Amino acid sequence: MAGSRKILFVHPLGQNWTPGEQDMSRIANIMAPMGLLSLAAWVDRHGHSSAIHDCYAFPGENERIYDYIQNEQPDFLGISTTTSSFPDGERIARKAKEIKPDIKIVFGGVHISALREKILQDYPVIDYAVVGEGELPLLELMNGDDPAEIGGLIYREGSEVVFKGFRKKLAVMDELPFPAYEKLKGYPEAYQLPIFSYPKAPNTTIITSRGCPYTCSYCDRSVFRRSYRSNSPQYMVDLLRYLQEKFNIKHVNIYDDTFTLQRQRVMEFCELKIKSGLKTTFNCAGRAEQMDEEMLAMMKKAGCWMISLGIETGDPELLKRHRSYLPRDKVENPLEDIRKKIKLIKKAGIRVKGLFMLGLPGETETSIQKSMDYVFSLPLDEFNLAKLTPFPGAPMYSTIHQHGYFEENWELMNALNFVFIPKGFTKDKLEERYREFYRRYFTRPKILLNYAAMIWKSPHSWMRFLKNVFVFLKFTRAYGKN
Repeated sequence: MAGSRKILFVHPLGQNWTPGEQDMSRIANIMAPMGLLSLAAWVDRHGHSSAIHDCYAFPGENERIYDYIQNEQPDFLGISTTTSSFPDGERIARKAKEIKPDIKIVFGGVHISALREKILQDYPVIDYAVVGEGELPLLELMNGDDPAEIGGLIYREGSEVVFKGFRKKLAVMDELPFPAYEKLKGYPEAYQLPIFSYPKAPNTTIITSRGCPYTCSYCDRSVFRRSYRSNSPQYMVDLLRYLQEKFNIKHVNIYDDTFTLQRQRVMEFCELKIKSGLKTTFNCAGRAEQMDEEMLAMMKKAGCWMISLGIETGDPELLKRHRSYLPRDKVENPLEDIRKKIKLIKKAGIRVKGLFMLGLPGETETSIQKSMDYVFSLPLDEFNLAKLTPFPGAPMYSTIHQHGYFEENWELMNALNFVFIPKGFTKDKLEERYREFYRRYFTRPKILLNYAAMIWKSPHSWMRFLKNVFVFLKFTRAYGKN
């Protein structure tokens, strides 16, 4: 085993909006780079030294990366990217090599796990790539182990790119240290959850499980594939206590793919949290078919403030085509079940956010109208409409060209831009319907009254809104155009 090594982790910014348009994403939401925080805590625990630079939270400060490399001479540069941030990450890697030619460049993240060997074949600046979760492969690499013996690692043998398969042994969730939030500049104030989606600040994000057993056509599952592992309820409560005591965190977003998957875990967590006396509130994401009245009542008592539901579309045929279910789910009419569960969530006193997308393969003018009618009939508190993006690790990616026009421009592949246009549409027409959808939703009186009530329910969000009011008004005017 080698001695102590030093690594700089970087979270690239990437291009997040169509050039020439206002980027609202950073104003509305800046989330901590959770994967890098876990990696940093893990390698530090095992005798190495790490630092993190988050380009997303601090755009325009890339010189800090290069100054660190020049002054601290780290052995490794670790870059975790999505599809849209990969080109930016690769540019940072090339500049790092100019400053320190012997620095080892390690890439990880969902885009890398999806494309695997292709990444090293096409981008010679990258020395290693991690497929799947990174803690164990990265530690073994930093320890000086033979790359040929490291599961989940892509490396070079001369001119050949080698990947010997997915890692069989994975990290034990409860043995992972708490994420290294303290390494983030300006934490927690520099990081904010989506506006109007929390009651108090400071707030933050946690992840308490990895993976998802579902195989929906639009979801990239290349990192964890269909595996599912989770922290114990006691670990979760201990993490909340740590965040409250060290950073005064008042609210967390549990950023699990589906927090409600294991009913018993949810119930035990809620019971332990109630007994702990912790006042921290939380949001989570779930699926309607996993919820019941008893669970929702317990979640409310434990401090659940909002649940996000991935609904995707109001067209039953389109939903059947793209959304997957487990054998245990037994849902005959998914849209009606979602409607009933939303009413139960509201009855429990929990806010509910509906997550939809526009531009799925098979989308038509009729299906868009069905989605609008369905959304407007639901008692949602929050609404988000994503632009369908065929990510490389999603099941639909391999056949997407059969269903319309796909511009595989990585920098724009982030669910904020229409890079896929279904047959029967033009990009302008799809964008027009997207804006109409948002405009009609947010101009309804009951929605405006709901946000007015946020003055009391989420005063910090209103302060953020007022601070950026001219940007929001400019954005609103653009969406008000026909």
